[in-house]
Amino acid sequence: MQKLKLFLPLIIFVVLALLLLRGLDRDPSAMPSALIDRPVPSFRLPDLAEGDRVFTEALLSGQPALLNVWATWCPSCRFEHPFLLQLAAQGVRIVGLNYKDETTPAREWLTRLGDPYIAIIEDREGSLGLDLGVYGAPETYLVDANGIIRYKHVGVVNERVWADLGPRYSSLLKNAVNQKDK
Repeated sequence: MQKLKLFLPLIIFVVLALLLLRGLDRDPSAMPSALIDRPVPSFRLPDLAEGDRVFTEALLSGQPALLNVWATWCPSCRFEHPFLLQLAAQGVRIVGLNYKDETTPAREWLTRLGDPYIAIIEDREGSLGLDLGVYGAPETYLVDANGIIRYKHVGVVNERVWADLGPRYSSLLKNAVNQKDK
């Protein structure tokens, strides 16, 4: 029993070291989402561009799209923005979700920096963000033509991330075209 007491600190150290090493292998941007393979939550929120116009989850049906969560208070969103403009210029369908932001600064931001979005959902209170499980901005969801969330990325979308996300988007586009041809 006395020898076991001598080795107890070593055993605890080894167990903790193994747990910490396991954590190093994980991707910090890979956040689990309970909504993967589920429909976009129901919502009824205003259009940032035209406050009297209202969007619903139907906006994210019909064609695959990226649902990009952003805000003017988010420095990473500003860094991500030029790449989103490039994607939009290539024909990628991007829907913006302006998250817990003020209307006037958000509109000014898009006027000054450019608008990559086909539509912008204004989520001032964060209700849709809460339903989506948003941790913070930026986050991007890949939504198929049926309005089903297929992938979630937490953090900036850039060339490195697009190397993984782009083929997923292209595959959804191909599937949507094949569905229409049937």
